[in-house]
This record gives sequence, C-alpha cells and structure tokens, in this order.
Amino acid sequence: MTFIDYYKILGIAKNATDKDIKKAYRKLARKYHPDLNPNNKEAEKKFKEVNEANEVLSNTENRKKYDQYGKDWKHAEEFEKAKQQQQHYQRSSRQRGYGGYSNEDFSDFFESMFGGASSRSRSGNVKFRGQDYNAELHLNLKDVYKTHKRTLTVNGKNIRITIPAGVENGQVIKIKGHGGKGINNGPNGDLYIKFSIVNHTKFKRDKNNLYTTVDLDLYKAILGGEITINTFDGQVKLKIKPETQNGTKAKLKGKGFPVYKKENQFGDLYITYNIKTPTKLTEKEKELFKELDKLR
Repeated sequence: MTFIDYYKILGIAKNATDKDIKKAYRKLARKYHPDLNPNNKEAEKKFKEVNEANEVLSNTENRKKYDQYGKDWKHAEEFEKAKQQQQHYQRSSRQRGYGGYSNEDFSDFFESMFGGASSRSRSGNVKFRGQDYNAELHLNLKDVYKTHKRTLTVNGKNIRITIPAGVENGQVIKIKGHGGKGINNGPNGDLYIKFSIVNHTKFKRDKNNLYTTVDLDLYKAILGGEITINTFDGQVKLKIKPETQNGTKAKLKGKGFPVYKKENQFGDLYITYNIKTPTKLTEKEKELFKELDKLR
C-alpha cells in the first residue's frame, strides 16, 4: 500500500490544530468541488483526496492511528491485537519450555496480515474484523419528517441508505458491513452515521412533540371565531373560544413529529396564543374603546 501524506494534501503542518484542518479542508473542497469543475477528472481526483484526508485528520482517534502507523493506520487495532497475541504465545511457550515466537516470526506475521509477505507465517491465516467507519450526516428538520433514501460517499464508495422518519439530532445508526474490509477474509467493519439536524422552521421540537406560537388579533380573542394555522405538513382550521386569554395553550393531537420507526404514529402539536394589540387606531376606534372602557 502506497503511503499517502494527508497533511501534504491539505497543505498543513503535522502539528495543525482542528481549526487549521477545518479551514484548509473547506478551502480545498470549494476549489475542487465537482459543481465548480464539471468534467474535470483531475479536480474530481483532488476532491476525493481532500475528502479522504479530512475524514482521517478531523477524527482525533483516526489521526492518532495515522500518525503512529502511517499507511497501515487502518489496521492499528489488528496490529495491537497481534502484538498481544505474540506476547501471550511467547509467555505460554516459555512456561512450557519452548522458545516461543521470534521477532522475525512476528514481522512475517505482520507482513502477511497487511499484504507484504506470503502467508508462510504460522499465524498468517488469522482472521480480523475490518475497521468501523464513522460519518456525520447534516440534514434539515424537514428532511427527517418523512422516510427517504440518500446516497452517501464514504471512502470513495457510494452507499444508498434509507433514513427513517423521526430520527433525532445526535442519533447514531449502524449500517452493517459497510466499514473497512476484513483481514484474511475476516468480516467487514460497520459504518456508524451520526445525524446532525438543524431546525430552520418556526416549530420547536422536543422528541416527538412540536411547539409553536400563533398570533391572535384582539378582536378574535375577545369575540371568538375561526382561524387557519400552519402545521408541519399543511394547514388546519381552529376554533377560538370567546375571551381567549394571552398565553392560552391548545393541543392538536397527532400533528407533531413522526415517531421513529413506528409507521403512522405521531406526537402532538402544542400551540400558544399570542394576542396582538391593535396599533394605528382611528379616532372612531379610539372612541369605541373609550365607550367600552366606560361600560366596564
């Protein structure tokens, strides 16, 4: 496997901070983005390299492994396990009066694991599970109101996934078998996707319930009537009781957010009425309010 210098790709020093990495990645990702470089194979290649470098260096654990093991950083955990196995075998062999594995034997084992030497090592056929991958998916609240499919690019591979309605900010789901490739026909690792959900709507979400504020004009609040309000998926009509007070709350059952992985189940929508005092009154209106004040 050829060593790829991720620091060089991003144009940063090895002691770069997380902020430096983020800044360099954003600059290069914009520069080589396919939308700005249509039909440019070289830019497409650079864009993939920049993404791969950022995926490694922006993750504290991955960066630590990369700095320590270089091109073999993806196999750091397997290497540590192999070292522990060697130490265990050596101790056991010495206790039974045998010589144990030599450092040369272990070097052969390590090379056979990672594609260097032949599988002549006595441990060369040990199977190891592939590395787990972690990714973060940024979505808007409206995106997770309905179940839909998305295509993600992870380590240069396109993965088609189904995102169930109702996923929450910070929630992590596992896509089995889409992590790193197993060693010596071992099982592949898994892909863990963390959802980062931003809310640009006027609704506040608390698990499956939604909360919003609706303005009422003074006359409707006093006399009652009917209004049309926006819910998350459309409009509904509401009856307003006469003499509704400011801050009065109402609940619309089943008009909240979908319940995760429970089809056709929804939370509730809670409404708080905010009574708006009229402004720019005409002289006639002022007189009528004075008359009302006298009657009270």
